[in-house]
Amino acid sequence: MRHIKYLLATVLVPLVTAGCGGGSDSSAQNAATDTPATLSAKAAVAVTPRMTTPWTTTALQAAIPLPEYPRPQLTRANWINLNGKWSYNGGNAAPSAENPPAAAPDFPANAEQVLVPYPVESYLSGIQRMNERNLWYKRSFEIPANWNGKHVKLNFGAVDRNATVYVNGQKIGQHTGGYDGFAFDITAYLRPGSNDLVVGAFDPTTGDDMLGKQTNNPGGIFYTPSSGIWQTVWLEPVAAPHITRLDMTPDVPAGRLRVIVRGEGLTNQTVEAIASSNGTTLAVAAGRTNAEFSIPLPNAHLWSPDDPFLYDLKVRLRNGSTVVDEVGSYFGMRSITVGTVGGVPRPLLNGKFVFQYGPLDQGFWPDGLYTAPTDDALKFDLQASKDLGFNMVRKHIKVEPQRWFYWADKLGLMVWQDMPNAWDVDDNATVRARVEAEDREIVDEHRSSPAVVTWVIFNESWGDFDMVRMANTFKAWDPSRLINTHSGINWAPGDSGAGDLIDTHDYPGPIAPAYQPNRPSMLGEFGGNGLRIEGHVWNPSSTCCYINYPDAAALTQVYTGQVNTLRELQSSQGLSGAVYTEITDVEDEMNGFLTYDRQVKKVDFAAVKAANQALINGDPYLRQGASYSFRTVTPTVTDRYLRTENNLGVTTVVNASSSDLLKKQSSWKVVQGLADASCLSFEAINEPGKFLRHFNSRLRIDVNDNGSLFGQDATFCAKKGLNGGGTISLESKNLPGRFIRHSNSEVWLDTFQDTSSFRADASWAAESGFWRSTVVLPVNEMKSIRVVTPGFDNRFIRHFNGVANTAVVDTNSPNVLKLDATWKLVAGLSDASCYSFESKNFPGEYLRHANSRVHRDPPDGSSLFRDDATFCTQAGYGGGVRFSALKFPDRFLRHYDSEVWISDGRGGASWNTASGYEADSRWSIDSAWAP
Repeated sequence: MRHIKYLLATVLVPLVTAGCGGGSDSSAQNAATDTPATLSAKAAVAVTPRMTTPWTTTALQAAIPLPEYPRPQLTRANWINLNGKWSYNGGNAAPSAENPPAAAPDFPANAEQVLVPYPVESYLSGIQRMNERNLWYKRSFEIPANWNGKHVKLNFGAVDRNATVYVNGQKIGQHTGGYDGFAFDITAYLRPGSNDLVVGAFDPTTGDDMLGKQTNNPGGIFYTPSSGIWQTVWLEPVAAPHITRLDMTPDVPAGRLRVIVRGEGLTNQTVEAIASSNGTTLAVAAGRTNAEFSIPLPNAHLWSPDDPFLYDLKVRLRNGSTVVDEVGSYFGMRSITVGTVGGVPRPLLNGKFVFQYGPLDQGFWPDGLYTAPTDDALKFDLQASKDLGFNMVRKHIKVEPQRWFYWADKLGLMVWQDMPNAWDVDDNATVRARVEAEDREIVDEHRSSPAVVTWVIFNESWGDFDMVRMANTFKAWDPSRLINTHSGINWAPGDSGAGDLIDTHDYPGPIAPAYQPNRPSMLGEFGGNGLRIEGHVWNPSSTCCYINYPDAAALTQVYTGQVNTLRELQSSQGLSGAVYTEITDVEDEMNGFLTYDRQVKKVDFAAVKAANQALINGDPYLRQGASYSFRTVTPTVTDRYLRTENNLGVTTVVNASSSDLLKKQSSWKVVQGLADASCLSFEAINEPGKFLRHFNSRLRIDVNDNGSLFGQDATFCAKKGLNGGGTISLESKNLPGRFIRHSNSEVWLDTFQDTSSFRADASWAAESGFWRSTVVLPVNEMKSIRVVTPGFDNRFIRHFNGVANTAVVDTNSPNVLKLDATWKLVAGLSDASCYSFESKNFPGEYLRHANSRVHRDPPDGSSLFRDDATFCTQAGYGGGVRFSALKFPDRFLRHYDSEVWISDGRGGASWNTASGYEADSRWSIDSAWAP
């Protein structure tokens, strides 16, 4: 991109101080050398923006960009913000920042100017160039007279990547790592009047450093780099002994906040901590530095997404009775653990299961790249997540400034925090050690945020190493949070078995990995539904990255359908959390709820919020026509299922080794409520035509007599499980307030009692049915499978060159076509309650799906093949039979343009369109053309 230098030379910017007490939104305003209009005009002349946001102009016109105090959990009253225009010298012709000189290098007389803290690749920086590698910054400052006698700290929020700092020409220190803050005591290097500050940064954006999704060749799912200073730079006066960090860990069961005060220059100081709310002191505690002490908070007001309550904290450092340092902070009281609820491991927030659901948040901006243009912008994406009804965000392969965590704490969003990856870690002990050291810095810097509930160590197969050891290391660093060792275990090297969670990725999804004892099931990424909004696209030639939809209505519809599947998976397979890709478009990716410029909402926010809240609230979702088995969740009785014996409802232990009869007796076909279409009825799979109903308070099955009373007795309304554990409770339609509950192996309709035992006994886990098919077909018989779509009902599934299609077949068709259209129905290769289709003229080869297309293939001996070749039956809504893929129960065999696919009808591809889906996914099982 063409670049024009700023026309003005470097000038001395006088500084003023501003107060920053406990209020985390305080800001320091420098006296600017340019009026806002001049600064804005010069920036517009310097570079042309590729895309702007609603905050671009505000950032350019600000006297100081990002003026807010940058460290909300460790604030001081006096400070100076050094953000603003600095002189800049970068590129291959600039001095080496990889091997920096002993003294500060000279700058050209006509040096460019850069707007700090925006990365030099960004529009807001005024540079907007890539591959600079050597980045040099310079500015001048003065120390206020009232700081005399104090030590002066120079603080950096973050510099990517290797930073070297000089004051008045002298090298004062270096720092490696692009995602954590650092500071230097510069007192000994200061002089009266004007002082010169020079910062060198070396950032080649290569794979042996932590860099996340930054790349020198952006495209697809990788993005423009962010080099150099990208977070706030500031000065503050401190005493020789002073506080540098507060480690705060809520201990909810013990009713206390555990605190460690870290510092520098410490000898034998003591600390005093004062917890308060709205100006009222609640607790005072004293201790020593670098040693844990506790602030008592019995009956604490707990932090949660629904009620993100924060306490204020003041910490004083004392030499005897003299206060030598004082900082402001805040904290939240909450616990995050893993526990068993209804026989399923679940993440517990404050002792209760809360389904964790949020968007992937990658933290990129078209004008500032890694750096949000303003604090309002930084807050915006989090607020959008709240507005969409989420309770969590996954901060993906990036670590944000501390003010982002403040907004997550304040707004009430749980955070999964990814560790940014390095790529070239294989057999490179130096890189691995550096990554581990930087991981530790990230954990320590953000360990006091109540919003952070999970550390994600590795994403997919991106720079992973020593997974078991790293999981144990992270847990030793921070036992108070959950460890997600490997988000995306379906990527190499697979599940290590380490950490607190088991996490898979699936696009578009959703699916659920099988939970393990003490390891809840998480879907770490799914979705990626795209919508291109012309005029709001970063790269006009991009079509990235997954499935694209034509408009907001279609995108909203497919999304809410996916959330309904999550609701089912929460109960049926024990799914405990999920992450949807993603909150905003990012460069080439167009998968956001919002465009990259944050200008356009791409979905119906109200509809998305309603769907998300139904999921998080645990509102059950059962697919009509599907088979379910209902498991008891009462503690110590979590292995029994609802079935009938002599027509009466009972519970019995059922498992994979049980008889086919027992599996059928404990499986139920869900249908529309006989008396209320908004509720449900349950048909016995082993005795079609008989329905579960209550009679004299006992649950039983009887033949539907089509009478009004029977319909009422056999209709139940699905409610959130009374035990609150990702379960379902079934309330009688005609006797509201009465629920299906088990007692001594019998099943009754009983009036609600507000006791823990009743809540447990009247809650059920609605799991995938032991007998998956709800339509019985003859096995080991030759059949032909006919289309029932009007106008195409003379077509049959046949194979041709190994691919499944439909073709017209009749008595005059050639014999080879009749053979191609004949299939032997056999018990499912993976599940005997389902079916597989063996070719008549290619014995031993089966219909199977791969990448959604249906093929005829020979088995390869894998479980994947057997799964892909197994289909379960359901009754079609307009007649006929539907065949769902075993591992994708919401995807059915469907014909489109004579091709055969597995499809959910949610769009994104011509063969997956909703138009005609119901008819095109129904089939008739006819006599074989070639018996």
